[in-house]
Amino acid sequence: MRIDKFLWCTRYYKTRNLATEACKKGHVKIDGTNIKPSKEVFSGENITVRKQQINYQFIVLDVPKNRVGAKLVDLYRKDTTPKEAFENQEFLKFAKDHYRKKGTGRPTKKDRREIDDYIEED
Repeated sequence: MRIDKFLWCTRYYKTRNLATEACKKGHVKIDGTNIKPSKEVFSGENITVRKQQINYQFIVLDVPKNRVGAKLVDLYRKDTTPKEAFENQEFLKFAKDHYRKKGTGRPTKKDRREIDDYIEED
């Protein structure tokens, strides 16, 4: 089975086109090497998928015939992603939310004046 189809079947990507684009951009690696979307997948291979700033790592156990349900995904892959990858994602969320909330737009004139006052104090 092709790698783009495998990633779609195991629900790493919502569409096959997204999986193909990820392969073309170099976000998908098999045993540490970049691959094309048409690369065949066999059981026992180590696959790394970079998605949302997390490097998901898993080992292919079996190749499904078609798209599987979310509860059945673990029959076809063994997840080996380190927990530190998910902890780093939490730190990124805190770093982004510290200054501004999402969707509030550009800094206001009041914000700029507060920044200027802070810089002048140093």
